[in-house]
Amino acid sequence: MAPRQVLQRVLKLYEEKGWKPVLAPELEFYLVGRNTDPDYPLVPPVGRSGRQETGRQSYSIDAVNEFDPLFEEMYDFCDLQEMDLDTLIHEEGAAQVEINFLHGDPLHLADQVFLFKRTVREVALRHNIYATFMSKPMGGEPGSAMHVHQSIVDPETGKNLFAGADGKASKLFRRYIGGLQKYIPAVMPIFAPNVNSYRRLTRFSNAPINLQWGYDNRTCGLRVPFGEPSAMRVENRVPGADANPYLAFAATLACGYLGMVEKLEPTSEQIGSAYSGEYTLARELSHALDLMDASTPLREILGDKLVDVLVAVKRLEYETYLRVISSWEREHLLLNV
Repeated sequence: MAPRQVLQRVLKLYEEKGWKPVLAPELEFYLVGRNTDPDYPLVPPVGRSGRQETGRQSYSIDAVNEFDPLFEEMYDFCDLQEMDLDTLIHEEGAAQVEINFLHGDPLHLADQVFLFKRTVREVALRHNIYATFMSKPMGGEPGSAMHVHQSIVDPETGKNLFAGADGKASKLFRRYIGGLQKYIPAVMPIFAPNVNSYRRLTRFSNAPINLQWGYDNRTCGLRVPFGEPSAMRVENRVPGADANPYLAFAATLACGYLGMVEKLEPTSEQIGSAYSGEYTLARELSHALDLMDASTPLREILGDKLVDVLVAVKRLEYETYLRVISSWEREHLLLNV
């Protein structure tokens, strides 16, 4: 039930079918000022200019330059560890950035994401700030995701099996999306493993609320980017930055695998905003745990031991969380009910 072994088991299922999955994760995180008292909210750190960010600076080079010394040192450490980093961009939130990894072997990339998180947190401390991969660290700011681009190739020819002879989406690709749509609700305790995770998954927040799919539609939980047939892929936008990369990769591949072997058909393409639809993802952890506990197909792939232990641990965490009385409750209820 070790996460790395779980991913290896799922990859073995693909190997037996003559399929080779290829992934490319995009990992978002925040830089925040040092916070030694958890009763105080997080705030953006002070950059080179001596000022705090106010957010909404997507893709801004100047905003990234505010923390150049930190990012340069981060890249130095990542180079020493031979990580396959691609681009770093500024995201929409205040001091929120995204790092993209080159596409490749899922197990190798899970190792890299795991090490990258540790590396960035350590580098940030050297610069007297924090790096956090909390899914929703600050109210009023977007959450942080770990989007996972995924495709399948023929291991002998390298041909992308998600593209048909006409260059359009193949039956296998459609079935893969069908599997994601059917089974992702049952792996939400992996994609959104903490009570905080569900604060990110809200309407009009750069995060999905359902599992619609569409071409280059970023309101959908499942986005199919435009590109050449050789780059045909689906981007799973559901996992949060707080997800365990080994389990998240295993879970998304397991859902797609079940779709292909069960020959599931996806819904029609989403035209327009998916936010106009209903929530089909769990709104809180306890509901997600019930769905995972009851899913026999996913138990068979991920393993009964993993599911039993994960559900038990997360149910205990949820019960512990319910014992905490928040400042919001004291503010709104103490003298008003």
